[in-house]
Amino acid sequence: AAVVLAGVDLARHRLPDRVVLPAAAVGVLALAVDAAVLGTWPALGRAVAAGAVAWGLGTVARLVQPGAFGGGDVKLLGLLGLLLGWVGWSVLLAGVLAGFVLGALGALLLIALGRAGWRTAVAFGPPLLAGAYVALALAAPLP
Repeated sequence: AAVVLAGVDLARHRLPDRVVLPAAAVGVLALAVDAAVLGTWPALGRAVAAGAVAWGLGTVARLVQPGAFGGGDVKLLGLLGLLLGWVGWSVLLAGVLAGFVLGALGALLLIALGRAGWRTAVAFGPPLLAGAYVALALAAPLP
């Protein structure tokens, strides 16, 4: 789902519900099965809470600055909150922070190359997804 979402967001500046919502449903189902089989109920509770918190904060950000943050970005934050929150609150924080940093660096690079201006809309989904991957990679134990 991440590859499809990043590609669509780069091409159309949209994160379609027909991809985000099923990915969230599959994520909840997979985490619930894991909790039922392995007894990781606290992680499931944390994941659901983290998804709700990330979605809520994204909603507030969208209300405060409507042009800077889209509805798809808010839903993606909820999905990433669910998945990163499963690992831990610090991983969620690191993932979102890394996404914001990568998004800012990408926007600055586009401006420096003359491919965008200060008011140009830039897709935010790909940096959020990349930030999530960075956080998960850093959280994974090394063999």
